Amino acid sequence: MKNSIPILFFMASLFFAHAQNIPENSLLKKWSGPYGGVPAFNEYKISDFEPAFDIAIKQKLDEINVIAENPKPPTFENTIVALERSRKIFTQVLSVFDIYKNNLNTPEFNAVELKISPKIAEISSKIHQNKKLFLRIEAIYNAPEKNKLTLEQQRLIWLYYTNFVREGAKIDTDSKIKVAEIDKKLAILFSKFNQNLFTEENNQYIELKNEADFDGLSSELKNAIIEQAKQRNVPVLGCVSNTKSIVEPFLTFSTRRDLREKVWRMYTYRGDNNDANDNKTTLTEIIKLRAQKAKLMGFASFANWRLSNTMAKTPDRTIELMKAVWKPAANQVRKDVVEMQKVVNAEGNTFKIEPWDYRFYSEKVRKEKFDYDQNEVKQYLQLDKIRDGMFWVAGELFDLKFTPVTNVPVYHPDVKVWEVSNKTSGKTVGLWYFDPYLRSGKRSGNWMNPYREHQKLDNDVFTIVSNNCNFIKGKENEPVLISWTDASTLFHEFGHSLHSLCSNVTYPSLASTEVALDYVEFPSQLFEHWLTTPEVLKNFALNTKTNKPIPEDLVNRIQKASAFNAGFSNVAIISDAYIDMKMHMLDEQTTIDPTAYEKKILTELNMPKEMTMRHRITQFGHIFSNDDYAAGYYSYLWADVLSADAYGTFTEAKGPYDKEIAKKFLHTIFSAGNAVDPEEAYKSFRGRSPKIFALMREKNFPLPE
Repeated sequence: MKNSIPILFFMASLFFAHAQNIPENSLLKKWSGPYGGVPAFNEYKISDFEPAFDIAIKQKLDEINVIAENPKPPTFENTIVALERSRKIFTQVLSVFDIYKNNLNTPEFNAVELKISPKIAEISSKIHQNKKLFLRIEAIYNAPEKNKLTLEQQRLIWLYYTNFVREGAKIDTDSKIKVAEIDKKLAILFSKFNQNLFTEENNQYIELKNEADFDGLSSELKNAIIEQAKQRNVPVLGCVSNTKSIVEPFLTFSTRRDLREKVWRMYTYRGDNNDANDNKTTLTEIIKLRAQKAKLMGFASFANWRLSNTMAKTPDRTIELMKAVWKPAANQVRKDVVEMQKVVNAEGNTFKIEPWDYRFYSEKVRKEKFDYDQNEVKQYLQLDKIRDGMFWVAGELFDLKFTPVTNVPVYHPDVKVWEVSNKTSGKTVGLWYFDPYLRSGKRSGNWMNPYREHQKLDNDVFTIVSNNCNFIKGKENEPVLISWTDASTLFHEFGHSLHSLCSNVTYPSLASTEVALDYVEFPSQLFEHWLTTPEVLKNFALNTKTNKPIPEDLVNRIQKASAFNAGFSNVAIISDAYIDMKMHMLDEQTTIDPTAYEKKILTELNMPKEMTMRHRITQFGHIFSNDDYAAGYYSYLWADVLSADAYGTFTEAKGPYDKEIAKKFLHTIFSAGNAVDPEEAYKSFRGRSPKIFALMREKNFPLPE
């Protein structure tokens, strides 16, 4: 190790000398300023990404070669730890690149992304296929001395070894070359799929031309639709943009059935319009290439390869879970449709419920059964207040404090930043960025973005994390009101951020959300439960006009209706997950017609005709804009089982704010990251393996026999 340190410093000095020759490229500068350094969003330029990646990739590969060529016998320090330290500049540039891709997407950036994506894929292939490097990792993995290391160090060795094997370290040279080429092709196709989706979401809209077109809409939604027409410079009263945050409330409240159908078709057929942005050919190529890659790796299918390092382990196990929940969920949808049809008939209409009617009539049934009006509840759900409620829960459970700061640059004026600290010790933990509003160039939906993960390898590195949403921005000085679903989603994504902020591991590769795919959604879905607690509702669900807390009667009605529409939400998720898994179980010889295949699988499932998938495959960015959730969308259902079961630990004790249970949850789940096997971590918290019964009870589904 003594000899390799000077070499690494020498390589680093060469890198920084090179970087100094192009001082205008701020992407290559080490993050500076408070909190251990922050992204310099006020300095970055899109034109700097390509040269920055060229240098960062070269520097990273040079560092990897130094490790691989080290003449000394491989040790944990000179190989595994050295690998952990080799990621800094490349990871920093990649982090900013991802922020731009998701939040500041423009035609100029799209052109750059298509060039850079295959280079990013190529560096991964070169590292995982470095034979000398793998032999060093394999020697450490098989060495008896490994058992003398800490459990976290042993876990890190296991992670490196299994990841290299999964990525083809043991396959023959010819297969390695083919896998590397496939990865480069996939990277380009992912970008193409994502850009097609972005284009349709940003460019498509339905025009509202007279006041009658706004019937049934809230003033907030009406104002947002009017503002969209102004921003697009379209000479009509309003534009219903092709984004979830506007489409879903429109489908829920618009009385205009003809317009609901138009809006539904626009949103549902993203990527499936047989035009320049059509995604059918692209996704078909992705599926075939993934299957080819899996075969080269020695797996029966991409799904088998993908699940080899997850809790589920095999595709069959996920399908078993999906089918167990599908039947009661689909049956509940059919019962709900009967109730909706009664309302249609009572209104003197003769049409049958169609997918563009589902949300509208479901809302009417909710009002009738539970005296629960979403617009009534919405008057108590002010975005800023609900955000403060999340902060309060984080303080009660994890002893965290959130303080707004203005001394760090942001990439858009809408973005606000909070310093996160420990309430008891006062010690800074990290930064939380919040980008809440819908705008052009921002991908739809809601997500968490880790800018920098916590680790203690080289001092105590602060976490930097963001939550990104697409809420409709209100008028200046007016509170932004959100729906109950939006509030639940806000808690969910904040749960991901807390997972990062609470991380307490030594090595970056084991930090917080760097866990198995079907485990990463568990902490965030669990955190959703705290929105429904009386402590949050009574203190933070405050009326927008009177500032009075939500009435207890309304809280009771919310809780009674908590399982309403569970059939709809679960059928939507499972249909997505089932098709995702089935597509990725195909062999490399099979070519699908996406439309026909989707129809075939939904028929096999006996999908209720009155609703559709959450994401049709031509718009399924989770699985086709990268590999992150491919053959892994089931993880939302898997995590639902874990979260429902885990919440029982609180309710069986002193309740949601039981200090001892919260402390145990912090240490066994939130702070442990991937330093512990997820199944063992869960058992440490719950005392046993998870059971499906809690989920079935929570959704009011019949318990399995």
